[in-house]
Amino acid sequence: MFSVYILYSHKDRQLYVGQTNDLERRLTRHNDGHVDATKYRRPLTCIHSEMFDTRTEAMAREKFLKSLWSARFKKKLITEFESSLNR
Repeated sequence: MFSVYILYSHKDRQLYVGQTNDLERRLTRHNDGHVDATKYRRPLTCIHSEMFDTRTEAMAREKFLKSLWSARFKKKLITEFESSLNR
């Protein structure tokens, strides 16, 4: 199984989209500073993930989530996550 995930940076309030075949290990690597794209944006929280049977499907979904077409979806995720922090 392959996962597509969205991380929320508590430092800059931005999102990071990625895909992996081992989500738990990948999230640990992000938060331990081993991923160049996010090492200065920690701490990070996974606010969304989706599972796929093939890497091809996961990569297609990752590509969509990184596109402008998904901006409304990602803005909604940020709003919901930040409002849950304020409760």
